[in-house]
Amino acid sequence: MALPETGYLRLSHIIGNPKSEPPIPAIIPVSRSTWWAGVKSGKYPQPVKLGPRTTAWRYKDIQTLIDQIDNQGESL
Repeated sequence: MALPETGYLRLSHIIGNPKSEPPIPAIIPVSRSTWWAGVKSGKYPQPVKLGPRTTAWRYKDIQTLIDQIDNQGESL
């Protein structure tokens, strides 16, 4: 999946959703609970509330995370 250069990503776009039609491949291949635990601990970026039931992450924050993982050889 090509990432946008600006904007926001929903959780299903970050961790993937094989049940959607068409399936969404994972950018960061972790489970939903692992992702939220990482957000809580500060390992993953904090979300932005776009509405009462809409949570997303800034593209630049996810790209920075990907770059850090690539540069450090860090495990997810």
